[in-house]
Amino acid sequence: MSITAQNVTKRFGAFTALDNVSVDCPTGELVALLGPSGSGKTTLLRVIAGLEVPDSGTVHFRDADITKHSARDRNVGFVFQHYALFRHMTVFENVAFGLRVRKWPEAKVRERVMELLHLVRLEEKAPQYPANLSGGQKQRIALVRALAPSPKVLLLDEPFGALDTKVRAELRDWLRRLHDELHVTSIFVTHDQEEAFEVSDRVVVLNKGRVEQEGAPMNVFEHPKNEFVMDFLGNVNKLPVRVEGGRALLGETGSVELPAKLFGANENGRTDAYVRPHELDISRTAEGGNCLLGKIVHINPAGSVVKVRLLAEDFGLMINVDLTPDRYRALALKQNETVFVTPKSARIFEADYTI
Repeated sequence: MSITAQNVTKRFGAFTALDNVSVDCPTGELVALLGPSGSGKTTLLRVIAGLEVPDSGTVHFRDADITKHSARDRNVGFVFQHYALFRHMTVFENVAFGLRVRKWPEAKVRERVMELLHLVRLEEKAPQYPANLSGGQKQRIALVRALAPSPKVLLLDEPFGALDTKVRAELRDWLRRLHDELHVTSIFVTHDQEEAFEVSDRVVVLNKGRVEQEGAPMNVFEHPKNEFVMDFLGNVNKLPVRVEGGRALLGETGSVELPAKLFGANENGRTDAYVRPHELDISRTAEGGNCLLGKIVHINPAGSVVKVRLLAEDFGLMINVDLTPDRYRALALKQNETVFVTPKSARIFEADYTI
């Protein structure tokens, strides 16, 4: 069941939540709506669910225009951030609720509920109440409750937002595996870039009610279309540069040239270059001469990378560099040391194209 929103606009008084938004969600894919607070992602999800009526535009399930259909008639499963489980009902009754509303035979209800509880490894919790469950268990129950009536599509609104970091990571992996088993066309809202990139087949980046970019996670990350996407997707160093004759020069004297290839008819002048932390390297000698002098302010071992924060006093900049653990150990860096930082690549965004 593919989902298409075409030219959707939605206003709340003078505020435009969605401004002529078009999004395609192919059959069987898990699509992430990613953006900051107020970007329109939850409003778009609610329009697709039938919980909000667009001022203009249409919503299609496959080839059928369902814009005027009620939420009940759309047969969608909706999972909320705060579980919304019925506290007075057991786990079994929570999952069974939607089936009983649809008047399923009792034998079929029991079969379906136990099948889903087995799928999420929570069969033993069937007679218990939500108060006896952990946050992660509650969210899994909320998800299978939404899946119980075999919905055409599954919609998730910040499903892991109320959970701690470790549980979120576990549930992300679990949701991806569950989706690969069931292949229900799914859309989930998140402001967490790592979550969106780890779980989804496709990412739609929204900002101020508009789609900034969409595509496969790796393509969006590696080829951001504009400053907003570049800045929003993970940590980035924003460096003031001067463009002269196709060269991006850092500092008043232009002593450091950033390796940014320029395209199009670029005018000389001041702008900003964007460099991700892993696109910088640290050394103890000025290899090649095209580098910044920086004093190490903080070192943070963070799993697969070591995050190093430096002050480049000559340029008045704080710079973040991500090193591999092997590179960090080889350099044997210490706080307050002065080292050399070399840019390996950079991006400069103009009004109508990227550099």
